[in-house]
Amino acid sequence: MYQLAPNIELLFTEEAEYPGRVRAAAAAGFTAVEMWGPTGIDAPAKPKDIPALKAALEETGLQLTAQLSEPRTQSMIPPFDDSPFFSHLDEGVAIAQQLGCPRLVVGSGTGFGGSKRQVQLDKLIDIYTRAIAQIDGSGITLVLEAVNVRVDHPGSLLDRTAEAAYVARGVASPHFGILYDLYHSTVEGETAAEALAEAGDTVKYVQIADAPGRGEPGSGSIDWTARLGDLRASGYDGPIGLEYYPTQETVASTAFIRGLAANA
Repeated sequence: MYQLAPNIELLFTEEAEYPGRVRAAAAAGFTAVEMWGPTGIDAPAKPKDIPALKAALEETGLQLTAQLSEPRTQSMIPPFDDSPFFSHLDEGVAIAQQLGCPRLVVGSGTGFGGSKRQVQLDKLIDIYTRAIAQIDGSGITLVLEAVNVRVDHPGSLLDRTAEAAYVARGVASPHFGILYDLYHSTVEGETAAEALAEAGDTVKYVQIADAPGRGEPGSGSIDWTARLGDLRASGYDGPIGLEYYPTQETVASTAFIRGLAANA
């Protein structure tokens, strides 16, 4: 059985506030949730009341499986300033520790056409090697996400699972790995079984949505029985984040994948 973690930015939005979404997820029978950035640096319209969120997590016993590192910086674009990322990293780690969240999601930012791709991938290795050294002893794991450039994130540097795995192996830390997002991988034309066979040893978190459309599993054309089988065959047994835009009421939108995950 896979533990499913609804994303409270997109799901249980029948509740206006984030603590209410945590309680709604618990009432629906979930044992975990995930979220995006905690402070509102990247999304000022969506700041979070961290003490209230912590209280809701403690009250319900839910695990917060992942949150985004803030701010989302563009380290490859001149003037190549990654200082905002490093200056806020400790704050993000402190919030994660406060909320009992073991993972911070990081990205590659936009690629720079004026530099070779390999140079930029190696620069990511340097950035995240320094980041891991900065948070040494925190118990927090950084997970690097490759995202699709065909629909959702045009211009992103990192759009291939294999290249995310290359960076993870270059960082070479037990507290660094990749976030394998099945939706992004599918939109990019990857075959999940092949991508996971090559990169499976670096996968430390998984998110899902259906394709096309990025709706709930069952709303698109992905064969979810087969894909959960691919995950299991790769050795991944951690939580799965539900990061999708529901086409129906939240609880109803989760029914299909919950049935499959219970037997995967």
